[in-house]
This record gives sequence, structure tokens and C-alpha cells, in this order.
Amino acid sequence: MNFNYNKIRKKNYPYIIAEIGVNHGCSLKIAKKMILQAKKGGAHAVKFQTYKAEKIAKKDSRAYWDTSKEKTKSQFELFSKYDKFENNDYRQLATYCKNKKIDFLSTPFDIDAVDKLKNLVPVFKISSSDITNYPLLYKISKTKKPIILSSGASNLEEIKSAIKILKKGTNKIIIMHCILNYPTKYNNANLNMILSLKSEFPDYIIGYSDHTLPNADMTVLTTAYLLGAKVMEKHFTYNKKMKGNDHYHSMDTKDLLSLSKNLKKILIILGKKRKKNFIKSELKSRKFARRSIVITRDIKKNTIIKEKDLITLRPNIGIPANLWSKVIGKRTKKNLRANKTMSWRDLK
Repeated sequence: MNFNYNKIRKKNYPYIIAEIGVNHGCSLKIAKKMILQAKKGGAHAVKFQTYKAEKIAKKDSRAYWDTSKEKTKSQFELFSKYDKFENNDYRQLATYCKNKKIDFLSTPFDIDAVDKLKNLVPVFKISSSDITNYPLLYKISKTKKPIILSSGASNLEEIKSAIKILKKGTNKIIIMHCILNYPTKYNNANLNMILSLKSEFPDYIIGYSDHTLPNADMTVLTTAYLLGAKVMEKHFTYNKKMKGNDHYHSMDTKDLLSLSKNLKKILIILGKKRKKNFIKSELKSRKFARRSIVITRDIKKNTIIKEKDLITLRPNIGIPANLWSKVIGKRTKKNLRANKTMSWRDLK
């Protein structure tokens, strides 16, 4: 199991969730294929969705997604297409994930789903849409498991109210910045909200749940990491050309590999956190890019050194330039030729 709240808080590398959701089309075979692809791409967890349509939406509930991409105009109708997995299916997927050494997660969208999942998941994920669903929050808090809370379409008070309920069961809460648009336009991503959440909730881990269209270099998630997102989640597909609510704005294995490559490169670039000393590779630069004190004219033995007698020049192989004031006023031990790099042996 990869999920460990305290390790995620301390580690530099983020915990990456590939949100399979219902992109498996209710096929266990495809779901398992996607688990392998997510693992290959570098994800630490895959996440599904657990629900029954009649427990989410009324039959006349309207769509809130881009209907030019997903034609279904009723929430109930859409959810009904993908609510076919039963308890045994989730148990199979959880076991398969365990064997493949990747975490199994699933978002419960109703109270019964919490009971189905509580022995299968290491952490509960709460959808942005349920941040004000207090009965569900109370139910999840009673499991005392760690919680990932998405905050899309919410205000600060709603987040605080949700946390007030959830922390009755656990202090291991991860708050995800999220924009509840499918897809989210780049100018609406507002990644600076990650910084705001870090400031408002210093006791909790802050992450990011992304709904923007992925590009080749995974700019959005990479930027979220640089702003401090410790957990990152994005919908995942095996084929972006597939029809369905989430395929078109999902990342695939290639995107995940690109993200993993970015993160590893950034960690190398970021290097050490504290400036205590120069690093080994800078030794040569310290010698040849810094300056020594050099004599500007011929000087006889026993002469008092004056400022006009000196200049600082590269390389740093004699008395270093920062000791300039300690050289002025000293007497010479011997005759010195112009352009000589000074050493303490030249002075009394």
C-alpha cells in the first residue's frame, strides 16, 4: 500500500491518483487493463466511483457537463449507464490492485457505498459535489479513515464546515483544490488557490484535482506540484477518443509518464532545501571565477601597502578579495613584481 498520510506530508514527490472513475464502461477486464496502464505511468493509486443512480439524482436532474462532448442531458440517465458494478466487483478490483502494488480507491456517492468500501480502501475520497452532503460526511467520519476532500464549486465557509464534521473522526484530511467544470478552461484553473488553501489550512495536506484538458507536457499538474500540491488526481482513460462523459478530458498512460518525467526532473532541479554551504560541483568555480588580490606595480621590500597598489583579479589562488582591508597597511617582506598574486608569505 502506497498511501501513508504522514509520509505524503513529508515527501517531496506527490501522491498521484489516476481517476478511472467509470471510464471502464462497467467491464472488469477493461478496469484491470487500466489499472496496469496507470501503474506503468507512475500512479500510486487508481480511483473508481461507487454508486447507484437512484441514490444520486432525480430522474429529471439536468446535466452540468459539456453536452457537446457527452450528449446525455440527464444526470440520472448518465449515472444509470455506469452503476453496474456490485460488491464482488469492487472486491475483485481491490484484490487485483493489491497484487499489482497500487492502491485501490473509490469515491462513495451514497451512505451504502461507504459500507461497501470501508474495508477495501486505505482512504476515503469525497467528491466536490458532496461537500455539503452532511449525512454522507458524518457516515465517512465515523469510519475514522483518512479523507481526501475535493473543494470544487465551494466557498471557504463550506470547506470549513465540512472539515468540522470530518475531523470528529480523523485529523488526517487532504483538501483538494478543484474546479467543478468538465472540462475546466485554463483561465479558470486558478492554481493560486492552492497557495490560499495552504495558508487557510496549515494543519492539513493540500492537493489538486484536475479537470483541464491535458497537454503533451502536462503543464497544469506540473504547475500544481510547484505550488505545493502534495496529492494530485486526474481522470484516466485507455483511449481519449472513446465516447463517454470523462474520456475526452482524461489523461492516458503517455500523459502520466510525461508527468512522472517532469516531476523527477523538477526534484533534481530543486535539489537541497537549505542554503548551508556550496555544493561540490562549485569548487572549481570558487577557484577560477572568484578573485585574488594582485599587485599593480613593482614594490620594494619593507614598503607599506596602499590601496592604489592593489587590484582584485581572477583566479582566486592567493589572498582572497574579501580580505582586502587586512592587506592594506601591511609591510612587504621582499621585493614584489607588478601583476603578482599576493600571498601571506609576501607580508610581515
